[in-house]
Amino acid sequence: MADAPEIEALTPYARSLGISLHRWEDGTPILTVPFDETVEGRPDHYHGGATGGLLETAGYAVLRAELARQDRVAMLKPINITVQYLAAGKSRASFACGRITKLGRRSANLTVEAWQDDRERPIATAVMNVLMAEPAT
Repeated sequence: MADAPEIEALTPYARSLGISLHRWEDGTPILTVPFDETVEGRPDHYHGGATGGLLETAGYAVLRAELARQDRVAMLKPINITVQYLAAGKSRASFACGRITKLGRRSANLTVEAWQDDRERPIATAVMNVLMAEPAT
């Protein structure tokens, strides 16, 4: 998508899991992670930490995209992240995207969903509260 905002490079942790940008959907980044031994917990299932990492990364991605649209620069610091595991992630690609529920001057509230085959059947969701600190000068 040519007019899609850029998102900052993924963190080393996200890259180590194999998380990448899948596509842009209405200005929102959709992230994906393939299933392999890096994210495997019990045989043929995602480790909960890998699912949580995907959710967290997708939340930060949507927030960074919106801040870029607004020409805002901020250091993002987690206040809290609550993950709800709804179904086991099986041995296939997972996807995630976030939605900003409130964007203030100093903090943001986000909801994030992860799914595999059917977006209407999430495997996990998260609620994130993020502090947006002034960048160090």
